[in-house]
Amino acid sequence: MQTSPLGVATRATVIAALLGAGVVACGRGGASASGRPPERAGAAARDLVFERTVAGNQDLYVIPAGGGVERRLTDHPATDALPRWSRDGRSVYFTSDRSGNWQIYRVGAEGGPAARVRTNSFTEWQVDPSPDGRQIAFLTNQEGPEHLFVMDLATRAERVLARHGNGTIMGNPGWSPDGSLVVFSSNWRIGHQIYVVRSAGGGERRLSAFRRGGCEPRFHPDGGRIVYVSRGHLSDHSRLVEHDLQTDDEKVLVDWPALNYNPVYSPEGAEIAFSSNITGEWVIYRQRLSDGQSWRVTFGAGPTRYPDYRPIP
Repeated sequence: MQTSPLGVATRATVIAALLGAGVVACGRGGASASGRPPERAGAAARDLVFERTVAGNQDLYVIPAGGGVERRLTDHPATDALPRWSRDGRSVYFTSDRSGNWQIYRVGAEGGPAARVRTNSFTEWQVDPSPDGRQIAFLTNQEGPEHLFVMDLATRAERVLARHGNGTIMGNPGWSPDGSLVVFSSNWRIGHQIYVVRSAGGGERRLSAFRRGGCEPRFHPDGGRIVYVSRGHLSDHSRLVEHDLQTDDEKVLVDWPALNYNPVYSPEGAEIAFSSNITGEWVIYRQRLSDGQSWRVTFGAGPTRYPDYRPIP
């Protein structure tokens, strides 16, 4: 369950080549053949940012969540990966190796030159802005083993939020809507599991069940639930699971016979977007939570992964 940008950039190509295009049926809820779901008023105007790899080059793209014409957000021969919208929806944070090592960048919502957020010689990636837009959580090996850092964007003050020892692989930090918690994954001691820690420090606890583990957690807009990827060791099948923070009850949201990854809730919390290789190549889907109905969002050549909804102004 390693979730470094290198794994994200190459994994889609490898799996697509191995599986071919044999599986077309979607499990729970099914998938719309047209990829055009019935939209509520204004819903189609929401954007999704995502990765697409074309001819070996991975860049960021934006598409209306309801489907439509996508536009290219970055255009660089290096790998651009792991996008997250800023909280005001005016820019996108991402990771790129364009400097020679993985570093954090930000690009405007309409494209243009990307600005480097931090400049150093370390490996840094998987950034998520805080709800108030004043801080970022990210992963770095600045102090040796990979660990979770928080930095104030105005003062540049930084601090370690979670450290799990030598050989640790962490992944996918994400803030709670009120900014009080940060969720992440870590393979510390017992394989990849989901953890949550107070953003002020302390109070860390494991959420995922020991036997299946988990990665790629994201908070629901209500702050009371987390969706994450649950996958057995080297399994060719992964589920998207919702965990209730109060009761620890869990509910399976997606159980398609495929690898299903990168889940994220929509801003109002009524649906999720995610990527799946159900067709043999990575494609982005939306799924309504009320009835499990799903629709395909991305089409065309090249695998697409790691969607993120643009916040509602």
